[in-house]
Amino acid sequence: MNISLPPEQQKWLEAQVAAGRFASIDEALAIAVADMMAIESDDLAWARPYVDQAFESVARGDVISGEEFFARLKVKRARRQSS
Repeated sequence: MNISLPPEQQKWLEAQVAAGRFASIDEALAIAVADMMAIESDDLAWARPYVDQAFESVARGDVISGEEFFARLKVKRARRQSS
């Protein structure tokens, strides 16, 4: 099988092989296709407990705004960078 890729994708794949992330471009493409097949067949049932937990948190009022979340995240990041 012959596959044509845009030049930037081919260069990226070649760089990944050169960096040792894949043994060959064929291996990289086989892994990419296998990953896409797994994603397509995933019914996301594993995520249901997390979604249920989130709904329960919201029902209890255990939520913060997006602004507050990012403010807290910024503080945590600053603490880690200063240590």
